[in-house]
Amino acid sequence: MKTFVLYTLARLALFAAAFGLIWLVFNRWLEWSAISALYTAIIAMIVSSVVSLLVLGSLRDDFAAHVSRRADRAKAAFEARRSAEDEDDPSAKSGERRSTGSPASTGDGDDATRQ
Repeated sequence: MKTFVLYTLARLALFAAAFGLIWLVFNRWLEWSAISALYTAIIAMIVSSVVSLLVLGSLRDDFAAHVSRRADRAKAAFEARRSAEDEDDPSAKSGERRSTGSPASTGDGDDATRQ
């Protein structure tokens, strides 16, 4: 969780810095309105995404490793529960399958006449 928070805060800080820098540069030439704020935000998202790809590689790798370890633990726990369930189920040991309660078709085409 710590790596997720650090990576997210770093991405937000990069976006805020890019937005502020772009706003400072273009504020002299553009009249500030909702449209110029939207364009500034879009440009800031693109710039901060590229910068985060270049600068935040180590944080991203730490986060990916954390997610991978967590997925491996969840998979191991699932397999342990599944094997424990198989040991508790007597039909799984003998290889029998439980019937669903519906009559099996014999394949002779008389299924409609039996009902």
